[in-house]
Amino acid sequence: MIRLGLRLAVSGGREAIVRLAITAGAVAIGVGLLFTTLAAINGVHAQNGRNAWLNTSFVNRLPADREAAGAGNAAAGQPGAAGAVDPMWWSTRRDTVLGRELGRVDVATTGPRAAVPPGVARMPAAGEYYLSPALARLVDEMPPAQLGDRFPGHRIGIIGPEALPAPDSLIALVGRTPQEMQGIRGAALVDRIATESPDRCGECVVGIKSNGVDLILTVVTGALVFPVLILIGTATRLNAARREQRFAAMRLVGATPRQVSIVSAVEATVAAAAGVALGVLPFLALRGTVAKARLTGSPFFLADLSLTPLQILGVALGVPLAAAVAARIALRRVQISPLGVSRRVTPKPPRAWRVAPLVAGLVELVAFLIWHPGSVPGQVKGYLSSFLLIALGLVLSGPWLTMVGANLIARRTQRPATLIAVRRLADNPTAGFRAVSGLVLALLVMTATLGVITTISQERDHPHGGPQFNHLMVNDLSNGYDPDHRPNSQGRPAPPELIERLQNVPGVRTVLLSHPVDEAVPVHSADGDNTARQVVDCRPLNAVVLYGHCAPGAQTAYVPSPWYGWVDETATQWPTAPYTVEQLAGLGVLNVVVDTDGSAAAVEQARTMVDTAYSAPRQALTLSEAFKMAGAETHAYQQLADAVILATFPIAGCSLAVSLAGSLSERKRPFSLLRLTGVSLGTLRRVVAMESVVPLLAMAAVAVAVGLLAADLFLRSQLQYSLHALGVGYYVTVGAGLTAALAIIGATLPLLRRITGPETARNE
Repeated sequence: MIRLGLRLAVSGGREAIVRLAITAGAVAIGVGLLFTTLAAINGVHAQNGRNAWLNTSFVNRLPADREAAGAGNAAAGQPGAAGAVDPMWWSTRRDTVLGRELGRVDVATTGPRAAVPPGVARMPAAGEYYLSPALARLVDEMPPAQLGDRFPGHRIGIIGPEALPAPDSLIALVGRTPQEMQGIRGAALVDRIATESPDRCGECVVGIKSNGVDLILTVVTGALVFPVLILIGTATRLNAARREQRFAAMRLVGATPRQVSIVSAVEATVAAAAGVALGVLPFLALRGTVAKARLTGSPFFLADLSLTPLQILGVALGVPLAAAVAARIALRRVQISPLGVSRRVTPKPPRAWRVAPLVAGLVELVAFLIWHPGSVPGQVKGYLSSFLLIALGLVLSGPWLTMVGANLIARRTQRPATLIAVRRLADNPTAGFRAVSGLVLALLVMTATLGVITTISQERDHPHGGPQFNHLMVNDLSNGYDPDHRPNSQGRPAPPELIERLQNVPGVRTVLLSHPVDEAVPVHSADGDNTARQVVDCRPLNAVVLYGHCAPGAQTAYVPSPWYGWVDETATQWPTAPYTVEQLAGLGVLNVVVDTDGSAAAVEQARTMVDTAYSAPRQALTLSEAFKMAGAETHAYQQLADAVILATFPIAGCSLAVSLAGSLSERKRPFSLLRLTGVSLGTLRRVVAMESVVPLLAMAAVAVAVGLLAADLFLRSQLQYSLHALGVGYYVTVGAGLTAALAIIGATLPLLRRITGPETARNE
């Protein structure tokens, strides 16, 4: 029977070949997208894992007693014990160049046996440094005063890809002396390189934490896998009615039910297996595009988007197996008598209980308003189960809602085409909804995703104080950055030559320093009541304007801390401080504020000077860069939402096209009989159109409403936000998606003329 099934699948004439090709092609698209989804998940983990070594000073810091001993040995030039790894000083800091983040690692070895990070052959000595390829190109292109001078010494090599999270990562590994490292805030003595991925590391600072990775994987899996499975299931059911008739004829000549089941499974498996083999092609075609997509905020190395042998084996076995099971289930309503007469059992109408999972998912979200999971894993599991229930409930309730809508229309219409269409939908709503289920699910995912992203973006959008904020650069040296509260955590006086050099840079207009004081002075600002613990010179403060001004005749003034300039303080007059300008010169520095004309040359040259004079974990950045970084997480979520939308709509369109083509092929004989009885071709086309348009529009409205409600409940329970109105782009996208679906429906209508000729009405 297996050989017979193979012959029927590939040697059943032109119709069998066309059916096999369409099914294999649709399965190939689904499998290709499934491969791409799995590869993207692997890419996220691979990219995040290469951030591990950058967290060395946060994760592997030696205890205080060992650090003190190591520092003493380093000062005396004594290596560690024989056979032991020599500790080294390590500092990971974030810098900025041309609006992009730059990761800088400063190291100082205390002996020849120090651990070596990935991507380099040896640790750099004092006066040596390694650069990533992208950073090396920037250093070569830009004047040294704007970038290269930040790295003392000479370049000895390029950091290899095994140490770079992304192809365009800007990373520097700089060698220093132990004495220099002890003056860098946040530097730690370590004896090994961190290797644990940030998503499994509680102390890690660089990389995506577990909640971020879980969010990405949850969205990608839930949003893409469901539509892909619908597409594969639709493809494997293609022309099911014609196969059932053929199986009835086989029973007539003596085939047993078991033999018929084997033939059915073999036919479905052959098409699915061919689709799996062809699925590599769309995966390879999409791989390069996905690598550039910046789903995590950075592009992927192409090698990151690979599949594990277990994943390939799972898809290669799972898809044909699922196709065989689907083919077997497709025959469950066919009863074949011993005489071989095939009789289709009228399907039972769907019941209202199908709405239960949808309601349960929404109720679970409502419950989170009252009781909210405290841990991140608990939140991920809770929200994932809610949205899976909602998606499953929408698919299950679709036939029942389609039947209800069809019955309502049937009571109010008198047009023949509409009446035929809605009566058929009421008789078999499952088949009618199946054609549009992929698109309905895509609308649900898009609506909920954009609802959440739009609200987060608008809630977290900081008020912008004006164009001058784009040109203000700030270096923060406050206590919060120093875990040890060393004496220099209150800052050190500014070198006089630094101020003079900054003021001589073309494009630099004002240099403003803030100094720490012991007293706390209540102040009222545009941002509300605050406490001032810093003093500034009134002359540069008045020149900056947007940071406020001093009282007339005052030399110095109290200002609040931290002082980032998110709010326009133009109208604020700060209280006068009892310090002279000369006294301020002897105080430490907490903020270096440089007002420029906004040119890249002025900003980068001033940044290089400030960063060289004051080494801080968070180096100098302009306020426009701070705005950008503050919205980086939201921007990454927007990128993820765009990727989901771009993927789900084509999948849904393929599902719709395959389902409509299969539906017309299955019903060509009934349609030809209707034409023989005098029904016009135009009427038949209106019937086919109505059978798809009614469930499409009805369920689209339900999907949009459910998506908005789910997004609002999630925002209220997780972030305490209320859903904001979606932008025009959302409605344009929905309109374009529905228009494309109607175009697909219209494209299938010309087939009716060819498949409903008199010759099709013959008895078989």
